[in-house]
Amino acid sequence: MRVLGFSGLDGARRFKRDRLSELTESEYAIFQGADAAAGLVVGGRVAAAAAEERFDGQKHSEAFPAAAAHFCLSEAGIGPDDLDLVAHCFSYGPERDFYLGQQGYYNDLYREVLAPEANRAVAEKALGTDLGGRFLPVPHHLAHAAGAYLPSGFDRALVLVSDGLGERHSATVLAAGPNGFETVRAIGAHDSLGLLYGLFTLYLGFRFGDGEYKVMGLAPHGDASRHRRVLERLVELAADGTYRVPVLLENVTDLDKETYRPALAELERLLGPRRSPGAPMEQRYMDIAAALQAVLERAQLHLLRAVRAETGLDRLCVSGGVGLNCVANGVVLRSGLFDEVHVQPAAGDDGAALGAALYAAWQSGERPEPEPGTLLGPRYGAEECERAARTTAGVRVTEAADDAELTSAVAGLLNEGLVVGWFQGRMEFGPRALGNRSILADPRRADMRDRINALVKKRESFRPFAPAVTAEAAAGLFELDPEDVHMFAAMLFVAHVRDEHAVRMPATTHVDGSARVQTVSRTDNPRFWGLLRAFETRTGLPVLLNTSFNVAGQPIVRTPREAVDTFLDAGLDALVMDRLIIRRVGAADPSHAEETRAAR
Repeated sequence: MRVLGFSGLDGARRFKRDRLSELTESEYAIFQGADAAAGLVVGGRVAAAAAEERFDGQKHSEAFPAAAAHFCLSEAGIGPDDLDLVAHCFSYGPERDFYLGQQGYYNDLYREVLAPEANRAVAEKALGTDLGGRFLPVPHHLAHAAGAYLPSGFDRALVLVSDGLGERHSATVLAAGPNGFETVRAIGAHDSLGLLYGLFTLYLGFRFGDGEYKVMGLAPHGDASRHRRVLERLVELAADGTYRVPVLLENVTDLDKETYRPALAELERLLGPRRSPGAPMEQRYMDIAAALQAVLERAQLHLLRAVRAETGLDRLCVSGGVGLNCVANGVVLRSGLFDEVHVQPAAGDDGAALGAALYAAWQSGERPEPEPGTLLGPRYGAEECERAARTTAGVRVTEAADDAELTSAVAGLLNEGLVVGWFQGRMEFGPRALGNRSILADPRRADMRDRINALVKKRESFRPFAPAVTAEAAAGLFELDPEDVHMFAAMLFVAHVRDEHAVRMPATTHVDGSARVQTVSRTDNPRFWGLLRAFETRTGLPVLLNTSFNVAGQPIVRTPREAVDTFLDAGLDALVMDRLIIRRVGAADPSHAEETRAAR
């Protein structure tokens, strides 16, 4: 089977702008169908996957992922006519009567944006083929569940899908096994932890659908006890493990549901005035963020304890946008409820594209191979990297003879305090840069976090950076079980830095002593692992600060040309592409490379 999956609801943002005038930009960001992506499964193997934002430059793009889809097809050497199925990670057909029974906004939204017929037409136009009976809508939470469970390698497992909303639900727990999925719990969209977190994201002055990770990073700066009692009343726990979020019922009219204005007004009544975007970050807001994070973790553990006891299943898979809350994931892992926890690396809707393809292939009788990893995007060879580097004025290019020379030279630059762009191999699929499209720095320098936040990434000073560490050294430096090291490969869990080592890496240790750890194995990424080992040889520490290769408002770079442009625009000290080390003219030569040529 050759199955292309895709996510996104083409035209969703445009529809809202056309139909609802005079909203704020923050309110226009509230819509379903962002994070469009494509993923291709051929013969049970994941061939490729990529988000459309990396091609069209629009963060969280909702446009049909035409460029991403054509990349996936070219990676497998096939065309649209060769596909057996095209699977979409939404199935609004069963909700047709509900939407068409309404007047105005939601009636038209269904016809123009949500309907399977509308999405099939968009796909056919973009792919240039008649899909006939080859178009398959997959229920949203089933797509998420398949994307987490099928690659996990588990025989049987619980699957937690939690997000803003699917077609009708905001959280679904399923029992997964060789014969399929069985729903254990389902929580409606009107009781959504994901939407509640998004609502507080707006309250705290950030952008809905994009700033939730900022709230997560802000939380450790606060004292949860100051507002926890108030926030706990917002999430009512039920005896069966489910929960209710009554504040979301404040949104009644179409305009209410598209802006959250009444619910936000209720938060202001309970907690005081909301923060304006860009305003100073007061301690009160930090305390509210801390309480919100605690309430999310409480509700999630409440649900998982109930379903774990009921089913006896001791392995857990996690997907949906809430699955990107690595602090909550760390709490679940440390709870001991489950022997293993597998989080889909692209837990948001980009991953649902791949999940839809995996589900369709599985339903057709193919069991996909486990652990496809995250390096599923475009790759660029030495010739393309050379062309981008050597056609750029004002830079000098040094070429290393082999990987050992390269990693030794780059480790030397990092040891000297330089900030380095690192562009290698296939692009990661998902929101995390994991050593192929990364900005790297020395974690031992206390000022490095502020320097990168202010000058390079141009982002809030309270946000932490992640440490990348060799898999062999991880358990000695961080509070994690040696048997769990592989779970940290995609930067999806938070662990505490061991007390005796926190002082060694202040740039990647958060204010509460935690870190969003990424473990790197020699097998999965030999060149990045080699760089970590080379840095250890120089410093005694096999850890580097790792953040995504982009600046504020820009998707992570995809091409060598984008890498060079971002290197120059962001003020990085050096850029490494393949075996090339690129510096501005006038910078000191790297000390361990032999061939230097000026690019004119």
